[in-house]
Amino acid sequence: MFLRSQVRKKDGKEHTYWSVVENKRLHDGRVAQRQVLYLGEVNDSQRAAWRKTLDAHSPDANTTSQIALFPHDRPAPADDPRVVQIRLDQLSLRRPRQWGGCWLALELYRQLGLDPFFAEHLPASRKGTRWDRILQVLVTQRLLAPGAEWHLHRDWFERTALADLLGDDFGLAEIHKLYTTLDQVLPLKEKLFDHLRDKWRDLFGAKYEVLLYDLTSTYFETDTPDDPADPRRHGYSRDHRPDCPQVVIALVVTPEGFPLAYEVLPGNTADNTTLKSFLEKIEARYGKAQRVWLMDRGIPTEAVLEQMRASDPPVSYLVGTPKGRLTLLEKDLLERKWETVRAGVQVKLLPQDGEVYVLAKSDGRVDKERAIRRKKLRRLIGRLHELQKQLPARDKLLMALGAAKKEAGSFYALLNITVPAAEEAVTTKTFTFRMKRARLRVVRRREGSYLLRSNLTGRTPAELWSYYMQLVQVEEAFKNLKGDLALRPVYHQKMERIEAHILVAFISYTLHVCLRQRLRAVASGLTPHAVLEKFCAVQMVDVHLPTTDRRTVILTRHTQPEKELQLLLEQLKLTLPAQPPPKITADTVPSPTG
Repeated sequence: MFLRSQVRKKDGKEHTYWSVVENKRLHDGRVAQRQVLYLGEVNDSQRAAWRKTLDAHSPDANTTSQIALFPHDRPAPADDPRVVQIRLDQLSLRRPRQWGGCWLALELYRQLGLDPFFAEHLPASRKGTRWDRILQVLVTQRLLAPGAEWHLHRDWFERTALADLLGDDFGLAEIHKLYTTLDQVLPLKEKLFDHLRDKWRDLFGAKYEVLLYDLTSTYFETDTPDDPADPRRHGYSRDHRPDCPQVVIALVVTPEGFPLAYEVLPGNTADNTTLKSFLEKIEARYGKAQRVWLMDRGIPTEAVLEQMRASDPPVSYLVGTPKGRLTLLEKDLLERKWETVRAGVQVKLLPQDGEVYVLAKSDGRVDKERAIRRKKLRRLIGRLHELQKQLPARDKLLMALGAAKKEAGSFYALLNITVPAAEEAVTTKTFTFRMKRARLRVVRRREGSYLLRSNLTGRTPAELWSYYMQLVQVEEAFKNLKGDLALRPVYHQKMERIEAHILVAFISYTLHVCLRQRLRAVASGLTPHAVLEKFCAVQMVDVHLPTTDRRTVILTRHTQPEKELQLLLEQLKLTLPAQPPPKITADTVPSPTG
């Protein structure tokens, strides 16, 4: 980056305007210049126009004064003590750092009232360490550039303007303070949930009559701990990392996607054992009410559903149901008529024993599942034909069939495959296969269908189906936690630090959701990730202007936002703060003759 001047004539006089620009090499070899920072006019047209008045602050004195800048090669008023002559030929730009994304993260943090909340519950230490500000640094890093605390300490903090924005210094990124903050924030988890409950309602009118519940897992790059009380255990891995120990995370969100609470469970926890305790916690936090729970199949047990129906007032639910139950209900469902709830989606209702079963069928899902089945079967049959031509030894044949079964999955059961007995030779007569056509017809008939179960009797098919579709919000939450916020993998060794790591990611996700909700009203096509990228393009630089009296005027300036970012700021009703006041240093510039 370098300084560029632009001379304009106005009323017959020349005016010089200065900008900080950078060269951009284009694909055709040309160089284009992009304005990074506009400094304004510094010329001698008139005394009032020459002067660019600044609030200057000397680090050696706690007083401020106005000064005026003049180029060193132009005459300056000799009778004005506020005049400072600068040497434009020695101007330099220093410490470029990321400002815009950090500012937006702290603004979202403020909108959620997290700064006064943690300032109250994380008071400063006797030595003046601001634990609440260090937590802001941890949360901001997790939102903008998720990584380890060591990376934050060693590299990331210095490349950001967080010290400028928080009015502090590198002490916010000392490694031992980062870990100590993690230790202190974890006990505040339940109070944080209560705070968020009120904030979601105050800011966005959130209601808690319908809640979504689901589970995910996150893994660790470590061996399984010897301590039997440690929750890091091997279990069903949703991350497809069965080789790593994991913990299970249970999350509750509203249909709009507002996260309310979560729990960390042992990695070998069965899905259907988690719900009962969560129901009790939500009831204690939000009170008894006629609340609707939306859950995927495999989470509630029959005993828990019975408990929900028998509670006072009754707790309503809508849950996914394994397709195996469809076999028991298929005869009764065939007698029911399909009702169209939207283009390409049809629904049947079957009331039974105080509940209602909902059979939904989607044309798009039919096409997808049918294409998958045909692809798997085509590969499986092709492989079987290859083995019939090769006629390998029986042991090799069984190994090859095992590999084919793994690749085909459940579709392997659609074929009736005959293999030779232990002492028989492999021939085209002893090794045969044929399609199970009756079973294939059943599979074809059920493609694109899914069965739901609810005690919301009396509701319309469209209402029940739309309820279940809201489960996509909790799936999106897991996607953002593991994707944009990089929850996994976890490298901490202490369980308390692991849970604090998850809590910091959860707090970052609340900022993500707050931004997403703001965007829905003004620019629903933009994602929080895309908006954060645009804000991160706003940089901060220190413009050093040496003076003729061997001092230096330092202008700390954030760059001008691009046009699309200016439009976003207006739509989101956000106003960037004023530029920081300039500073003037003591005698640090060597004499030109020295």
